[in-house]
Amino acid sequence: MVPVAHRLCRQDEWLSKLQRRMSFSRAEIVLLNSLMPVQQIVYHMLRVFMKTERLTDSAANKSVAGILSNYHIKTLTLWACELKSRSWWTDDLNLVRICVELLHTLVVWLTDARCQHYFINHCNLFDRLENSQFTEVTASRLMRITRASFCEWCIDSYIHKCAQLCPSSVSSSLWSSREQLNPVLCLENVVSEFVEWRMDTWLKMAFINLLQVQWHIVEFVFQKSLTLRSCLCWMDQLAKTAVVFLHGAYKTSQCSLTDEMMDVLAATCLQLNDVRRCLNARHSSVLSLSQAAVLMKVVANNPHNTM
Repeated sequence: MVPVAHRLCRQDEWLSKLQRRMSFSRAEIVLLNSLMPVQQIVYHMLRVFMKTERLTDSAANKSVAGILSNYHIKTLTLWACELKSRSWWTDDLNLVRICVELLHTLVVWLTDARCQHYFINHCNLFDRLENSQFTEVTASRLMRITRASFCEWCIDSYIHKCAQLCPSSVSSSLWSSREQLNPVLCLENVVSEFVEWRMDTWLKMAFINLLQVQWHIVEFVFQKSLTLRSCLCWMDQLAKTAVVFLHGAYKTSQCSLTDEMMDVLAATCLQLNDVRRCLNARHSSVLSLSQAAVLMKVVANNPHNTM
């Protein structure tokens, strides 16, 4: 639940402060990250297209504000991934074809004033849509999009924008591709150069990120002080559990085993997630002895593993 009021109630002094909206952002992130590469690319291209063509609400385009948004594109993509077969995406793979068909599907939604929420069955995202001239203009513009026009947009507004991120040698060759005898071949070469440059950049950034993660792990193990509460926040992440063991081993070797570190190790080894139970163990000699006995069994029964 997020503190966001309905757009029709935002001027109301009382409702604007008390209304809440159901948010599915976490579930949406999981779904979008699980999409096939072609589906992720299509989703990204549709968002860029709607933004560059000023078809979504923005400060620079007040005339269609409230008609379409990035959330409608996200909903369109999620429904397409669920309703379309895998072969529709992969057979005869053509990004332009897929994007144009989905944009035409959006036209049908606009015409029918019906955009079903992906998570809530009876929620229509177009329930506030008015049959205004702006809605008709937007639907008409989307309907006029063809494969040829979308392909032209890809070259002029999408690939050129990507090329601006590249070294000057790649971007300059792209701008001059139309002057060549075979512009299609030149375009393919430029795209290949861009992909190669992007992959090389990605590998370098991945290496830099790896070094940063390693530095943070070392800093935490040697300098920070882990508490029971912070440890319990990490329990759902295996990588951080390994760091807890490194931290515990270092702190124990440097000083005596404190009550705090005892609780941290117990919670980690036993995969406990009950803060109250862990904290109560400190004030009960029976629970403390039981906790120590379980830890001893963990060490005795698993002598060769990380624990």
